[in-house]
Amino acid sequence: MANKKRWRDLSPLEQRAIVFAGAAELALTAAAVRDLKRRPRQRIRGPKPVWLLSFVVQPFGPLAYLAVGRR
Repeated sequence: MANKKRWRDLSPLEQRAIVFAGAAELALTAAAVRDLKRRPRQRIRGPKPVWLLSFVVQPFGPLAYLAVGRR
């Protein structure tokens, strides 16, 4: 089995890509949570708690909500 890479073993480009991807996921999830909180129940397809739980599956939960969860 190959040895796991540590943070310091990654190139600066790889480190920046990981930080950027993490920030993008955080921003996407924050936008989806904010929209879910502000949008009336009648304008959402499905129950709010289920959508909120789906946000744990990154990045597919927030993307699915923003794409098809809103009416």
